[in-house]
Amino acid sequence: MNAPYDGDRGQGAGGAASPGGPPVPPGAGQDGSVPPDPYLQHAYEDDPYRAQDLAAQDPVGEALYDRAAHPPPPPGTYQEPGPLYQQPPAAPYAPDPRVWAQTPPPEPAGPSRHLPYGDRPATTQFVGVDALVTQASDDRQEPDAFAHLFRDQEGSGKPPVPPQPEPAPAPAPAKGGGGKVSGLLKSSALMAAGTLVSRLTGFVRSLVITAALGAALLGDSFTIAYTLPTMIYILTVGGGLNSVFVPQLVRAMKDDEDGGEAFANRLLTLVMVALGLIVAAAVLVAPVLIKLMSSTIADDVAANSVAVTFARYCLPTIFFMGVHVVMGQILNARGKFGAMMWTPVLNNIVMIITFGLFIWVYGTSAESRMGVDTIPPEGVRLLGIGTLLGLVVQSLAMIPYLRETGFRFRPRFDWKGHGLGKTVKLAKWTVLFVLANQAGVLVVTQLATAAGTASGHDGTGFLAYSNAQLIWGMPQAIITVSVMAALLPRISRAAHDNDPGAVRDDISQGLRNSAVAIVPVAFAFLALGLPMATLLYASSGTEAARSMGFILMAFALGLIPYSVQYVVLRGFYAYEDTRTPFYNTVIVAAVNAAASALCYVVLPARWAVVGMAFSYGLAYAVGVGVAWRRLRNRLGGDLDGAHIVRTYARLCMAAVPAALVGGAVGFGILELVGNGALGSLAALICGGVLLLGIFFVAAKKMRIEEVNGLVGMVRGRLGR
Repeated sequence: MNAPYDGDRGQGAGGAASPGGPPVPPGAGQDGSVPPDPYLQHAYEDDPYRAQDLAAQDPVGEALYDRAAHPPPPPGTYQEPGPLYQQPPAAPYAPDPRVWAQTPPPEPAGPSRHLPYGDRPATTQFVGVDALVTQASDDRQEPDAFAHLFRDQEGSGKPPVPPQPEPAPAPAPAKGGGGKVSGLLKSSALMAAGTLVSRLTGFVRSLVITAALGAALLGDSFTIAYTLPTMIYILTVGGGLNSVFVPQLVRAMKDDEDGGEAFANRLLTLVMVALGLIVAAAVLVAPVLIKLMSSTIADDVAANSVAVTFARYCLPTIFFMGVHVVMGQILNARGKFGAMMWTPVLNNIVMIITFGLFIWVYGTSAESRMGVDTIPPEGVRLLGIGTLLGLVVQSLAMIPYLRETGFRFRPRFDWKGHGLGKTVKLAKWTVLFVLANQAGVLVVTQLATAAGTASGHDGTGFLAYSNAQLIWGMPQAIITVSVMAALLPRISRAAHDNDPGAVRDDISQGLRNSAVAIVPVAFAFLALGLPMATLLYASSGTEAARSMGFILMAFALGLIPYSVQYVVLRGFYAYEDTRTPFYNTVIVAAVNAAASALCYVVLPARWAVVGMAFSYGLAYAVGVGVAWRRLRNRLGGDLDGAHIVRTYARLCMAAVPAALVGGAVGFGILELVGNGALGSLAALICGGVLLLGIFFVAAKKMRIEEVNGLVGMVRGRLGR
């Protein structure tokens, strides 16, 4: 056979060497003569171009080569290549064992074999293997506009700079993109922590308000006055700021030469002017607004006077709400997420101190039995000033964070021709979305205050409804919102890249991951809502606390569709579709208002608000069905429905026996010990431990992968 290596050339079949020429194939005659082989002809002739000019070998290169500016070296001056299949010459110096694959030195000045087209060796960067290895996993700038909005908390929000080489690079992570995931999880954890503390302090605030004013007409009057500024803010500019102006702000930071600072100043100036006018108008028509919120309170002279006075103290908070939101979104766009989540804690602390002073001076509602006709003007003034001061402190606390990022506010009134008009048009559907939602809230407010007054029992009005809803909504705000905060950048990028499969997978992951906590908490509210409310609101009286417990139990299972609705709507927002969420909200608000009105008419006044709480969850169940079908069609007919439904069904199957056992134990302890603080605490602890224990044991036996993943993550965090 023909040998392919130089070392076998010149040897015959028997191993004898031939003096020259090609190797003798098998079957040759004794004299070695063979017919010429067509495959070996001219195979070992010399290269005819070896001694010619290398620049003349390629016609295209010859045409592009500027011989006048860079004359090539004369032919024949190149160093002849060494023989094939030989070891390279030994280096004059031993290699440095501390450095692997050292970068070669730059080429000498002037034309050379490696720089034939006039490249300057002094400015040419030679990259070694070590640089390629250490820089291979560096993150590149994201192509979409939403990437900066969810940057890591430690990022500065400025355009990324090239990474600086380190003396000893750290080992690369096991999986690509770990830095991004770590950053998202860190930002999500920071937001979740801020939201948790804010919700907890807000919950303490509601406890103190209930203890100071009670759960009767006086408490309802303050609650309506305190809720009114939030409703007006959301109806006017709040919805547009959160969903439309922020993406525009991020795009301005990315595209504008000044990093979006001028756009942010224009936006902040516009919002301040608009909110100032809104506050002035709202303060003037405060009695009309109270009438729209609750005709029951407006028809009572003493209650109307107290509510209008409270409203005129609270309405200026609209201005500071908007300023706080715009400042927070500027920080979010620059990669600072913590301030917006943590500064509301200051507002809650100020209000807790204010109502604590009120209790210190006048005593609790159970002690003083204070009502709308007996509360002193000094007490109304104290509570009003403290409520306004809380929002002022919350807004001013954002200024140091803005200065840290380099942002300086300078009022700008050149609004025309800078994209704000287009942004306002984009906010149209979001404003209608909020309007439909608040219309349903307005109906419930009217009916709840009327039912509370007609029942003659404490804890059956709008304040009780709001307190129960506050407890019920905490898991959604802490768990679901935090999970989606980490997934929303990926959903936005997938929608921008027109990848419906990735959008489907991320929404499915968000639904299943949040369900691990949402489902058992919903059943815990159903089983233990009564001892939970009697423990937290005991200062308002046993009757009021038990009524709020029944309202919380009616809210309970509605938490599941409420959480699902939040996740599903993120899919539409990722495609910048605000029209579909508007239509969906109209359906939810209509069902909620109709079902609440039916409960008000059919049920006794004492139980009407309980029926309204159940109607709230029912409305979101209907809304989930509509939104699910529309998003499935948007994603090509597949939303991973079988996987998601199977996960929720199995979680509910694990939660049902846990709720039955935990609820039975809780009610038994309440019957034995009583509805006081001690009995409620014992019922809540014993019933809660049994409920969670049985749920997780059943979930592990059923091999629910999301629960097993959560348990594994917790064990990993604990180092076990």
